[in-house]
Amino acid sequence: MTTVHHLGPDDKPLFDDMLTLFGEAFDDLKTYCAARPSDSYVRELLASSSFIALAALNDTSVVGALAAYELRKFEQERREIYIYDLAVAENHRRKGVATSLIKRLQQIANDRRAYVIFVQADYGDDAAIALYTKLGRREDVMHFDIP
Repeated sequence: MTTVHHLGPDDKPLFDDMLTLFGEAFDDLKTYCAARPSDSYVRELLASSSFIALAALNDTSVVGALAAYELRKFEQERREIYIYDLAVAENHRRKGVATSLIKRLQQIANDRRAYVIFVQADYGDDAAIALYTKLGRREDVMHFDIP
């Protein structure tokens, strides 16, 4: 049975397992594993109210992970949540793990009075597009990286 754990400041081992999962799932071990943050950095990050880390656990193994940020809005007293990364181990896909992670994030968002959760998906990532379409409303936008 898979459970979802909201990481706190003392969860560095789970955080490291999340980084490994992201690196493997995205085929990008260099980004996620080559220069891991220090214990103090991770503790501070996981204690921050602006960062949300969720791990889907099968017993003690991380089989899914979600990293999100809470953005405090300026125009009104409200918040929105941005899903930065979401991944599920290959042998646990299509079993509701990603949906469980998002459902838990929805509970957190509700507790924080966030008015929306948003996420980006890449063209061609049909599994992600299907998941997000099932759970939300699609909005086509342009994305720019400014160096």
